[in-house]
Amino acid sequence: MSAETSFFNTPSPARYKGLGAWLLTTDHKRIGLMYLVVILFWFAIGVTAGLFMRTQLMSPGSTLMEAQTYNAFFTVHGVIMIFLFIIPGIPAIFGNFLLPIQIGAEDVFFPRLNLLSWYLYVAGGIIAIISLFVSGAPDTGWTFYVPFSITTKTGVSITVFAVFVLGMSSMLTGINFITTVHRLRHRDMGWMQIPLFTWSVYGTAWVQLLATPVIAVTLLVVIFERLFGVGLFDPAKGGDPILFQHLFWMYSHPAVYIMILPGMGIISEVFPVFSRKSVFGYKSIVAATMAIAVVGSFVWAHHMFVSGMSDTAVLVFSFLTFAVAVPSAVKVFNWVSTMYRGSIHVGPPFLFAMVFIFLFTVGGLTGLVQGAAGPNVHIHDTHWVVGHFHFVMFGGTGFAFFAGLHFWWPKFFGRMYNFRRAYAGAVLMAAGFIMHYLPMFILGLKGMPRRYYTYLPEFGPLNFIAGIGAYIMVAGIVLTFVNLLLSFRKAEPAGPDPWGGTTLEWTVPSPPPVQNFAVEPVVLPFPYDFTAKEKMKPGSGT
Repeated sequence: MSAETSFFNTPSPARYKGLGAWLLTTDHKRIGLMYLVVILFWFAIGVTAGLFMRTQLMSPGSTLMEAQTYNAFFTVHGVIMIFLFIIPGIPAIFGNFLLPIQIGAEDVFFPRLNLLSWYLYVAGGIIAIISLFVSGAPDTGWTFYVPFSITTKTGVSITVFAVFVLGMSSMLTGINFITTVHRLRHRDMGWMQIPLFTWSVYGTAWVQLLATPVIAVTLLVVIFERLFGVGLFDPAKGGDPILFQHLFWMYSHPAVYIMILPGMGIISEVFPVFSRKSVFGYKSIVAATMAIAVVGSFVWAHHMFVSGMSDTAVLVFSFLTFAVAVPSAVKVFNWVSTMYRGSIHVGPPFLFAMVFIFLFTVGGLTGLVQGAAGPNVHIHDTHWVVGHFHFVMFGGTGFAFFAGLHFWWPKFFGRMYNFRRAYAGAVLMAAGFIMHYLPMFILGLKGMPRRYYTYLPEFGPLNFIAGIGAYIMVAGIVLTFVNLLLSFRKAEPAGPDPWGGTTLEWTVPSPPPVQNFAVEPVVLPFPYDFTAKEKMKPGSGT
């Protein structure tokens, strides 16, 4: 078996075969693909739950489900999409598979810890499912706000414990990535030679490591409150429910950047390759990545402007919310500038990345409305917030996820997919997305609250349009995955570098061998130098 034989054919550990070789593997690429399978399973469940909710909301009244069932659906949808898809999705799948290769390493620094993280993730998902059948499905929403979450008789304790386990998995992954970048980076690779996707995962890992303990402790206290009634959050016992909100958002707002930063990293990889042009402002993108990670940790209280904060606190947190928009705007400017005078090839990853820029920009600008204290009071807890949140999370992270999936699918499996179906899937998803979420801004401004299973008749037409958009978007998602899966049936082999990339993952075979590099990798002085790569090709004369 040659040194370049695919990792699919050279199991690690070598003494196992078949399913056992996968379940006991410590190979970062296999673990990345194991995350891909499980995370996509949860994504399908979350999308299905969301589609049921939107079907219920297509007309007022109890058409598909009662209020309690609706509460269970939006709780399950939120928990799955936040804790089982968006937060772990890009770092766990793409970070595991690509980070070691991009920095010239053979694996992550703690391979066994990496496998443990995957098992904790799977265990967290199983516990979340169990919570649906013990004492009734949870009905608190993914925020678990007290005092309701400590008084409701549904299975909230088990759901909260599931999120706690998932948090442990996230922290271990973050520790692994930070250590890997510091200790296993190729000796010729300086900090300003690291690819931007790896930079984004590195910044995300620090947020995971520093913010996750806050939510872990908070959720443990909620469990203690429910089991022993300690009274820390219970106002009936002198506790403070506002304290819970502070602790919850101290994690959950930085978690927004755990979700979006890796997506930005994907976009930073796609644009240079499909523009055939060095990324504009590499150092400013790196600085913006770390600035978002730092400043994003200090804006949590804009979720609580209506909870009775002092005017000074409102002013400070409003200012910080606007401040965190600056590095995000820097990134958008750099991506657009990268395309300027580039030789653009509109492949499927590029199309998804373009949709990302539009949707993420709309999500960011509508977020500024929420960051301003006055408008925030008007739109608080309305459908405006639902629209903004989904424009940033699914329009941003979701479309970046699909851009990355189409960008690195040939590297993962060594197979190309059908471009026409990929374009059709992207267009259906984008059109359905806009039709689905844009009406929510108008509904929010008109005063329709969120988390309600019915509404006044005047909100009916826009909710019906949103429901049609949801079905179109789901049709696009289904077509996208069918197209990717058909690549296994009608295999069109992908070479090691089908897009003409410059970072190290494009120098190894597709799919890569177990040890990643059969020969010592050559690190370019600048990771996006297309001219230098051309000169290195055999027969270039240099």
